[in-house]
Amino acid sequence: MSSKAKILLIYTGGTIGMSKDFETGALKAFNFSKLLQKIPELKQLDCEIETVSFENPIDSSNMNPEMWTKIAAIIEENYISFDGFVVLHGSDTMSYSASALSFMLENLAKPVVFTGSQLPIGDLRTDAKENLITAIQIASLQENGKPVIHEVCLYFEYKLYRGNRTSKVNAEHFRAFTAPNYPELVESGVHLTLNSHLFLPIKNDAKLIVHKNLDNHVAIIKMFPGMSEIVLASILSTQGLRGIVLETYGSGNAPTEDWFLNLIKKALESGLHIVNVTQCSGGSVNMGQYETSTALKSLGVISGKDITTEAAITKLMYLLGHNIPKNEFKDIFETSLRGEIS
Repeated sequence: MSSKAKILLIYTGGTIGMSKDFETGALKAFNFSKLLQKIPELKQLDCEIETVSFENPIDSSNMNPEMWTKIAAIIEENYISFDGFVVLHGSDTMSYSASALSFMLENLAKPVVFTGSQLPIGDLRTDAKENLITAIQIASLQENGKPVIHEVCLYFEYKLYRGNRTSKVNAEHFRAFTAPNYPELVESGVHLTLNSHLFLPIKNDAKLIVHKNLDNHVAIIKMFPGMSEIVLASILSTQGLRGIVLETYGSGNAPTEDWFLNLIKKALESGLHIVNVTQCSGGSVNMGQYETSTALKSLGVISGKDITTEAAITKLMYLLGHNIPKNEFKDIFETSLRGEIS
């Protein structure tokens, strides 16, 4: 029996899986079963690699909960047979997907590493090869025959981050992602530097539970000076809406005008869950620090603390899919489930 780690490569779509037709200049998906021909360097890795691809790969702009369930199902079906999983994904919505999968895969004891690229794999200056090779290498790390990493991560441009801590911050640079409120788990240089004290603790002998019920009756509202009462009222009264991620200013501040607070109060009383996150790229919500957030706190708005918007909206979908009693929802949301908040 081989002692090499077995890695399953899951291709969902995105730039990394494209190759350029040098006659027309058009990008087209290449056959992932011929991956070793495209990247012969993979043969030098001390692991066995198998590939599976979405029948119809998608641009990540078309990613949705149904596709997240599809990725989770592939991992579930192959969980016993493989030591780690690398998900190839378009970069635009990768942070949303990595966040969603972190909540969907409870008691994960193996690495699930999302990666992609800014340039196609066949491009002369591509970042795809380094991202893919290192993501596979990280996913295959073992100690005493067991995976070193056992959480959903995102690898891009020399750094491995906790997936639900990331945001895409640049559309043109190779360093496209950051985790503003949590350090990188691994840094790739001449050697891989592991910050193992930052890894999620493993739950010994806990069986993997895959949650596939997500409720997408949610919305994100970004505050801005001049937001009108009629627009906000219209959104909050949307039929079927169950949860809102409210992107506020600074450490969780919002207008103190009566019309605004009355709308929030009415929405909460109707059963809507409202999560307060900061629209700043880093930092944390601290309701009550300033007078402009004290009212939200007293109304019972949920504090997102230092969660990203991507993790907040996917956590909201995940928890709403569990039909948690209203009196317990706030406490559960404000609790770190997969290392998404400090």
